[in-house]
Amino acid sequence: MPGKILPFCGTIKNGETVKIECVDWTGGQIKNNDSADDMKNVDLTQIHYLSGPFEIETAEPGDVLLVEIQDIQPFEDQPWGFTGVFHKDNGGGFLDEHYPEAAKAIWDFSGIHCTSRHIPGVKFAGLIHPGILGCAPSAEILAEWNRREAELIATSSLKRIVAQPPNPTNVHAGSASDEIREKVGREGARTIPGRPEHGGNCDIKNLSRGSKVYLPVHVKGAKFSVGDLHFSQGDGEISFCGAIEIAGIITIKFDVIKDGQAKLGMKGGKSPIYIPGPVQPQFSPGRMLYFEGFSVDENGKQHYMDATVAYRQSCLRVIEYLRRYGYDDYQVYLMLSCIPIEGHIAGIVDIPNACTTIGLPMDIFEFDISPGAEVKKIDAGKCAYASK
Repeated sequence: MPGKILPFCGTIKNGETVKIECVDWTGGQIKNNDSADDMKNVDLTQIHYLSGPFEIETAEPGDVLLVEIQDIQPFEDQPWGFTGVFHKDNGGGFLDEHYPEAAKAIWDFSGIHCTSRHIPGVKFAGLIHPGILGCAPSAEILAEWNRREAELIATSSLKRIVAQPPNPTNVHAGSASDEIREKVGREGARTIPGRPEHGGNCDIKNLSRGSKVYLPVHVKGAKFSVGDLHFSQGDGEISFCGAIEIAGIITIKFDVIKDGQAKLGMKGGKSPIYIPGPVQPQFSPGRMLYFEGFSVDENGKQHYMDATVAYRQSCLRVIEYLRRYGYDDYQVYLMLSCIPIEGHIAGIVDIPNACTTIGLPMDIFEFDISPGAEVKKIDAGKCAYASK
């Protein structure tokens, strides 16, 4: 909702560094157990749970809010996270035409590393980051979001949900009056997609410690919110609940750049820019195994320069490859969502095919997955599934 309507939960001084506590994005609906019933039955009208909005002193429309992420840590009493696949009829995911059932993996943390009883044979360092951060939209920007997404819903010929309109169920309006709460339900934008005017749910895995994010300010006080913390994520977060989702504490320094949108070429609703921090798991180029994908789908249909089709093919190629070691397809699907894969658009001009690649870090596996090595199946167990 427009920032001048919603109440704010606290004030932060320009130049101040603060610690902000965040629950996980589902509000604690997913439990540390061996059943994916919670994933199957998750109430997606509740998401996302965010911390904020915070009023940033001196911030005005036309400014830029510089957000420097100094640290992120899981809560000490919750040293675990989850990765999930939603059921196709309740959220779905990037590969839900192939994998429609709900599934889950729990990850346990030991320092900077994580392992999972549901996906054995894998250990890697997390690149911890927030999935969501942004400032509140103005009334005009909110109206534009609702206009263009309603138009997409009304005109789409796809046989699936293409966008989520405002929903009065489970509105998060803080201490707002009943009148404002009802208005939020009628007009408030869902937090599922990122949007160009303010960032939001962009799920950029490189926004880790030391990163600087330049956010456009559209209302007095900026009304900054943050949440959806991730211990690790693969490029694309393909299963939708696809990072290692956590609750924790993020430490942020805030600086207001006066007239920053004009200075940085961001006027007119241009999207945020960022500088990644120096912290990142190190995998040498020679220890990455790459899988290509093209704009030809699994049924042999040719699409024109469709990078989504191409990236889906890259994902399916990884699943086919790792299946040989004893993993089932859902385990690999979960892995692709949360391990530090590198997704790239390799070609976007060679008609009719876009070309995408997925780089799989071989050193996260406790056995040799290189193409020249002998394939030895491991006891891969299974991920958590929902009851039938």
